[in-house]
Amino acid sequence: MSEDSPVEMEPEAVDEFLGTGGTGVLSLSDEADGPPHSIPVSYGYDAAERTFYFRLAVGPDSEKGDVTDRPVTFVTYREEDGWESVVASGRLESVEEAAAPNEALAGLGRVDIPLVDAFDSAVRHVDFAFVRLEPEELSGHREFYRAE
Repeated sequence: MSEDSPVEMEPEAVDEFLGTGGTGVLSLSDEADGPPHSIPVSYGYDAAERTFYFRLAVGPDSEKGDVTDRPVTFVTYREEDGWESVVASGRLESVEEAAAPNEALAGLGRVDIPLVDAFDSAVRHVDFAFVRLEPEELSGHREFYRAE
């Protein structure tokens, strides 16, 4: 295998890469065979539970529609001395409506969701939903550049 071939990351490396939060792209499925609705988002990650948390803008003007119980794929990546990426897929669940709401709220307290202001209105006028993703699939890959 050459030095710049992609390799799968071990679970500990995935957790380290994700940290407690950052940014990525969340793709929500479209139930009518259309393309997914993909949006840049900030996330929090709880390595103890291997769960992602998102603060999503919702409301009557949102193109996302209902965000709970939707199949999603989340991707986060970076390039430093090569590419690293993590892909998670599963279904979104409302933190307030979780099967174990106290556990979900505890997990939310262990993460750091960066507040990125990319809204047409002041943040205080935007409605947010806190949702989580317990991935059915979670994988990470790295590809480092060869020194020449």
